[in-house]
Amino acid sequence: MSDYPAMAVLAGRQHAEPVQQGDHIEDDQIVEMFLAVSGLSDNTVKSYRRAITLFRSFIPNKPLRDVTWKDIEAFKLGLIRGYASYSGKPLSAASVSAIIAPLKSLFKWGSDGNIGLFSRNPTSSVRTPSVPVTSSKHYLTKDEVGRLLKRLRLQNRRNFLIGLSLVTLGLRVSELVAMRWEHFHRDLTDTSVWLTVERGKGGKARSIKVPGHLWRLYEEYRSEAGTDGVPLKNGLVFPISVRQVERIIGKAGESILTKKPTPHWLRHTSATLALLTGATLQQVQENLGHTHINTTQRYLHTVDQIKKAAPDFVEEVLLDFIDL
Repeated sequence: MSDYPAMAVLAGRQHAEPVQQGDHIEDDQIVEMFLAVSGLSDNTVKSYRRAITLFRSFIPNKPLRDVTWKDIEAFKLGLIRGYASYSGKPLSAASVSAIIAPLKSLFKWGSDGNIGLFSRNPTSSVRTPSVPVTSSKHYLTKDEVGRLLKRLRLQNRRNFLIGLSLVTLGLRVSELVAMRWEHFHRDLTDTSVWLTVERGKGGKARSIKVPGHLWRLYEEYRSEAGTDGVPLKNGLVFPISVRQVERIIGKAGESILTKKPTPHWLRHTSATLALLTGATLQQVQENLGHTHINTTQRYLHTVDQIKKAAPDFVEEVLLDFIDL
C-alpha cells in the first residue's frame, strides 16, 4: 500500500462515501488505480496507458476531474484528422475507437457512485466511429491454410505449431505468446485436454478444448525442445513476442500467397471454418472469448457468402439451357 497511498484512500472509502476533492489524489494515481483494478491483460494495460497518456497530453493543463465532453470530442476529432495522434497522421475508425475506449472505461469507473473520483462521466454521450467489418475479407481459404502450414513446417516445428495453434484454437496472438505448459489440463474423464486462457481480452478467462492430434504435436514439440534451436523458457510454450509471431506469419504468407495474412486472419479463418463445418454460434463465441454474441455473428455473413447463394439456385433451374 505504501507505493499507492491513493489506493488506501480509495479502499477505505469504497463502501462508505466517495472520494472528496480534499483527498488530493493526483491524476497519475487515479490512472494507476484504474489500471490496477481493471483486471486487464498486460498487453491491454499497455494499450490503455498509452491511450490515456495521449489524451492527457492533448489537455496538458486540465485535471481529469475537470474534463468535459467537449474535450473528449475535440480529442476524437484530432485523432480523425491527425493532429492529436502520435504519428501526426489521420487514424482509421478502428484506431480512433481503440483510443477512445480506454477513456470511456476510465471515466465510467471513476464516476461510479462507490468510487466518486469524478462528479460526472464526460464520455457518456461520446460515440465512437463506426468500424467496418473486415472479417468477410480477412480470412484464408482451406487451400491457402494448407499452403501456409506447409511453408511453416519447412521452417521448423515451432513455427508450424504456431500457425496450427492460431487457426485451430482461434487464439489471439497475445494469448498465444502467453501460453504456458501449466495452462493445459485434462477433463474429469481423462479423455480430453483443455487450455485455460487465463487473461484474455478484457481480463476474462476461458477454456478451449485442444484436439487430440494437436495435443500429440505439442507433446512431441516439448520432448524435443531445443532441437530446432528454439529452447523453451520460463514454462512458456512459445517464448517469443507478438511482433515475432506477426513476422513469422506475414513472411510465410507473402512468400506463397497473393494475400498478406496476419495472425488475426487465422483467428477469423478458425471461426469461419468452424461455422462452415457444423459448430454452433454459441460454441464459436465461447471458443473465441466474445462477450457479446453479436460480435460472433459477423462471421455468419462470411459463411452465408460461401454457402449456396441465390444465383446458385437460379443456375440449377437453367442448367439444361447452359450446359455445354
